[in-house]
Amino acid sequence: MQSEKKPTYATPFGQYISILDHADPNVRDAEEFGSMLILSLVEEVGEMARSYLAKHGRKPTNLAAQEDETYEEELGDILVSVLRFARIKNIDLHERVMYSLRKVEKRQRKPKT
Repeated sequence: MQSEKKPTYATPFGQYISILDHADPNVRDAEEFGSMLILSLVEEVGEMARSYLAKHGRKPTNLAAQEDETYEEELGDILVSVLRFARIKNIDLHERVMYSLRKVEKRQRKPKT
């Protein structure tokens, strides 16, 4: 569910958005740009998976992946992609993460049987 209010800069997520506001002041809110950011996020997740599997998983002989960014660096790219999407859609990430964390807690208290 999309939040209608502007995200607060009082949280770390808000501070990151503030950095993006200065680094990339031209917020584009077109649906097409949102779609491009979703594709970028999927690409970054794929790059992280490729990097992780090259180091720890099923593809240890993939030297090209091992020479690319590490999976830790790719994780940062994923988070920036999420921030950029949240920014154009006015989503308060702190609010969304807290919502999801409450769901995790609820599942731990009341596991499905």
